[in-house]
Amino acid sequence: MITLFVCGDVMLARGIDQILPHPCDPTLHESYVRDARDYVALAEETAGPIPRGAGLEYPWGDALPALDATRPDARIINLETSITRSADWDRQKGIHYRVSPENARCLAAARIDVCALANNHVLDWGPSGLLDTLDTLDRLHIARCGAGRDLDEATRPAVVDLGERGRVAVFSAGSVDSGVPPSWAAGPRLPGVHALMDLGDDAVLRLRRAIEPWRRSGALIVLSIHWGPNWGYAIAAEHRRFARRMIDDAGVHLVHGHSSHHVTGIEVHHGQAILYGCGDLLTDYEGIHGHEAYRGDLGLLYLVTLDEAGALSRLEMLPTRMHRLRVTRASAEETRWLAGTLTRTGKALGTSATVHEGHLRLRW
Repeated sequence: MITLFVCGDVMLARGIDQILPHPCDPTLHESYVRDARDYVALAEETAGPIPRGAGLEYPWGDALPALDATRPDARIINLETSITRSADWDRQKGIHYRVSPENARCLAAARIDVCALANNHVLDWGPSGLLDTLDTLDRLHIARCGAGRDLDEATRPAVVDLGERGRVAVFSAGSVDSGVPPSWAAGPRLPGVHALMDLGDDAVLRLRRAIEPWRRSGALIVLSIHWGPNWGYAIAAEHRRFARRMIDDAGVHLVHGHSSHHVTGIEVHHGQAILYGCGDLLTDYEGIHGHEAYRGDLGLLYLVTLDEAGALSRLEMLPTRMHRLRVTRASAEETRWLAGTLTRTGKALGTSATVHEGHLRLRW
């Protein structure tokens, strides 16, 4: 058995960067907020005082002891933040996320093994910001995928070596329907992300070719994909087709989907889990109003256990809530809300969720 930890978006920028020991210049280029410290103030209006110069483990809060107790074999996140002090902000975008290279050490403090980077924020601070991101993760000895100095590097997987138990190969791709600018696509000699212009035959073929050598080697294959809009429970038919083809045609063992700011339904197809939308795990959105009915402040730590053949054996989820810019345990009421949401949105997918000793378990 091998257990993988995956989660929703991890955004270490703006307010979270500002409360850590070595923040970036707080200047923002947003129509809503011009100073990143204002996001801290918004969170404090909602939740109470938040420390400045907080330790690197602070944002992870209750997630760290939970992960230490469950001991997953690999910790995989979608890092939706550029790691840089670059001032080269993308003039075509209205929101820009960055965390300083010094504060990015909080990733090492959480013992993250893999950062998927194919999303709509990794190039917010230009190509120089992307190169800083790659260099910083390399210095931290954190594997990365989904972005690179050229298309070949952006397409290559991040690999976690589990010794005699095998390897986990994580591929990362970002669909333009999640807001990934087509201009960010990596090229043969162009830095960028592994971008998918659509989810049709060409995209399937490209990923299948990249995955095939790793599948033949017996590695467990994870596809971490940034796709779809931020809000809404409906799952696009093309997303379902693509995910199923990744399992049937490319041999993917887990589809780790993200972009939605809230959890969405889960499917199990031919013994493999498809997480269509993992929601957010770590953000500075406290105090921002709108879409409250979706409970974007609630998240899940997904623990996906695969058997010796790579099939889904168990999927447990630990409920969380963002509070004072750190991950905390969700309440019993919030846990029941999450179970009900997964059950309602999973009905058409053949899944439901039950509460067991404060955790959620998937039924299929």
